[in-house]
Amino acid sequence: MNVERKVAVVTGASRGLGEGIANAFRDQGYRVVGTSRSIGPSDDPGYLTVAGDIGDPATGKKVIEEALSRFGRVDTLVNNAGIFIPNEFTKYTDRQYRDLLATNLNGFFYITQRAVEAMVRQGSGHVVQITTTLVEHANSAVPSVLASLTKGALAAATRSLAIEYASRNIRINAVAPGMIKTPMHAPASLTAMAGLHPLNRMGEIADIVQAILYLEDANFVTGEILHVDGGQIAGH
Repeated sequence: MNVERKVAVVTGASRGLGEGIANAFRDQGYRVVGTSRSIGPSDDPGYLTVAGDIGDPATGKKVIEEALSRFGRVDTLVNNAGIFIPNEFTKYTDRQYRDLLATNLNGFFYITQRAVEAMVRQGSGHVVQITTTLVEHANSAVPSVLASLTKGALAAATRSLAIEYASRNIRINAVAPGMIKTPMHAPASLTAMAGLHPLNRMGEIADIVQAILYLEDANFVTGEILHVDGGQIAGH
């Protein structure tokens, strides 16, 4: 088993931002483990796919176990899987609340716990969360308290874990995007969403990938929430 090349695990990897992140790590020479509910098999020997619901505790365990079995190590975990449902607070349903907690929080907890265990054993590692600027800069045009509740928890966890594991050579960071142009957005909504950003455009998948790759190489950066949001964090 060749364990010299680094291994990145990406959640929500079947499409959109997650697919772009997984492909970027492959382009950088990493071996990659991608997971999502709908992900299909891979014929690339350097890319292992594991289908499963990230909110299920068994999925995180299985993904990390299969990564270690196939590639022998886990160097980076990108917690990309997430649900975003804008809605008025009083109109959220019980089902929406449960779904956001399961994917955004349970999904983060179970796979990150397993990944960090592996990183501690090997003496190094890096974990990156995808959060949102709405956590720190609420916008009345995008009512989304459940995003703030769950993604805000990830931002807080990022800082806490960064301090807890700094002495063990494990870095924990996050990227906070604005609205990113992915297949989940209807074409008719793109102009309105572009106007939410001071740069007056939506972000591209490549913008977020670039930020993640920067953090991957930034060995003196931990506990950082890197805003890639077209200026939203600064104001409007």
